[in-house]
Amino acid sequence: MTDIYEQEEAQEILKIAFTRQIDRGEISKTQLLEIAAELGISPEEFQSAEQEWLIQQGEARERRAFTAYRQNRLQRNVAKYGIVNTFLVLLDLLTGSPLDWSLYVALIWGLFIALNAWKTYQTNGEDYERAFQRWRLRQQMGRSLKNLSNRWLKGLSNLS
Repeated sequence: MTDIYEQEEAQEILKIAFTRQIDRGEISKTQLLEIAAELGISPEEFQSAEQEWLIQQGEARERRAFTAYRQNRLQRNVAKYGIVNTFLVLLDLLTGSPLDWSLYVALIWGLFIALNAWKTYQTNGEDYERAFQRWRLRQQMGRSLKNLSNRWLKGLSNLS
C-alpha cells in the first residue's frame, strides 16, 4: 500500500467507490453536490460540468436518432430493391427469355444499395459528421417551422 497516488489512480479509486455507492440506489443532486464539495469542487464548477454533461447527453441522443433514421432509410431502400427486382425478374422470366436485362438492373442497383449500407454503418469521419450536421439542421429547421406555424395558428384563433 502506498500513501501517494497518481492522478489517474486516484480517479480510478474514486470512480470505483462512487460506483459502489450508486449501485446501492439512485443519487440525488443534493448528494452529488455534497460529494463535489467534499472533493473541493465549487458549486459553479459543478453547475458548469452538469451543463456540459447535459449537452453531451443531448448530442448523444441526437446521434442515436440520426443513426436510427439512416438505418430505417436503408431498410426501406432494401425493401424497395427486393420488391422491384423480384417483379423485374418475374417479368423477364414471363417474356420467355432467359434472365437477361433484369440481372443487370439488380446488380447495378445492388451496388448502390451496398454503398449506401457501407455509408450508413460508417459512424466516424468527416462524411458522417457532415451528414449528421445536415440532418441536425433539417431537424432544427423543421422544429422552428412547426413552432412558428403553431404560434401563427394560435394567433389566428385568438383573433376569432
